[in-house]
Amino acid sequence: MSANALNAPGLRAWIDIPFQHDFPIQNLPFGVFETDERGPRLAVAIGDYVLDLYVLSQFGFFDDLTELGNAQPRVFRRRSLNGFLRLGRPAWRAVRQRVSELLRHDNADLRDHPEAARAALLRQRDVRLLRPVKPANYTDFYSSLAHAANVGTMFRGPENALLPNWRHLPVAYHGRASSIVASGTPIRRPQGQQLAPGADAPTFGPSQQLDFELEMAFVVGTGTTLGTPVPIEQAEEHIFGLCLFNDWSARDLQSWEYVPLGPFLGKSFASSLSPWVVTLDALEPFRTAGPAQEPAPLPYLQASGDHHFAIQLEAALAPAGGPETVLATPNYQGLYWSMAQQLAHHTSNGCNLEVGDLCASGTISGPTPDTFGSLLELAWRGTQPVPLADGSTRAFLLDGDTVTLRAYAEKDGVRIGFGEVSGTILSYEF
Repeated sequence: MSANALNAPGLRAWIDIPFQHDFPIQNLPFGVFETDERGPRLAVAIGDYVLDLYVLSQFGFFDDLTELGNAQPRVFRRRSLNGFLRLGRPAWRAVRQRVSELLRHDNADLRDHPEAARAALLRQRDVRLLRPVKPANYTDFYSSLAHAANVGTMFRGPENALLPNWRHLPVAYHGRASSIVASGTPIRRPQGQQLAPGADAPTFGPSQQLDFELEMAFVVGTGTTLGTPVPIEQAEEHIFGLCLFNDWSARDLQSWEYVPLGPFLGKSFASSLSPWVVTLDALEPFRTAGPAQEPAPLPYLQASGDHHFAIQLEAALAPAGGPETVLATPNYQGLYWSMAQQLAHHTSNGCNLEVGDLCASGTISGPTPDTFGSLLELAWRGTQPVPLADGSTRAFLLDGDTVTLRAYAEKDGVRIGFGEVSGTILSYEF
């Protein structure tokens, strides 16, 4: 069965999956989980369950997959997907195809094997979902035109909203991989230097302008060689899939420190990553053209075909003990720079990428206020506080606030979801 056949709208699983669930049989995203009884295991999400790939391997369901070589079953008993990713795209596709076959409504191999089915299928609510990859490196791009224009307008005025290089290259900064955490990990409010309006000297203390950033990140599945750029037409061959990403930002720290070198302590304290990686194969039906690029980028950033994806995003905020308010609903399709362009530019100077590396999109914003992907924009630098469902307002995040990001793509009755990534703000006490 081809990779495209695994996305057919007519496919059905023998597991009961609610209508419009994030994880139908057409999705099958990869992740890592653990329980008190089981150490870390690689898994695939299906409906409300995780499917333990180590158990499937032990029961022999992957024995004929030559793409795995002699790596199983140990490759499925790891704390990250990195080892599995190193096996290469043929192995990724072979496992996804076999899992799809085992879950099809007309396949009894796993369904009618009670011992294997009971051992392999666990409810997501009964497991701990871990960070899916261990990134050696993390790069955050700045690829949303609306976001860049909004921030530029705030700080430089509408006449200088975009800096001269913005439409010519995918701007980015190298972030801190060690502080990327799994969804659900509490986020400690950072401390740092800030310069109050009108002040001549900075002070040191907890950030008063803590913010979220609604982003997506792609996972590098195939590394590149130092000194060897990746042509844009080959860029997606190095991408395993996509996750949700929240690049938490301390705006007051950031605004004081970023000149002349860029983000540092205002960004490095934490970023949150969703637990499931949705493969590019699963997203194939949702390819689409991106926005027109004027002026045309240089030849090394020009590609034929569609390299954007129509993915609906959502950012929501819930105060401590209060109801959730959806703040923003932009679409990933609107990014000015595609993943392929980001990766081609990243490697154009010979920089090598490593398996498990993360490249985030930067804040994703749309053209209207209800599609702005950060509080910096939603509250317009604190001047227009955002109303919440409990009657309170937010200019920036308060202790106890929980931010949750979600995403899905939908077409022909099939919904491919990403689950969610969330984090709750804790006070600055260290």
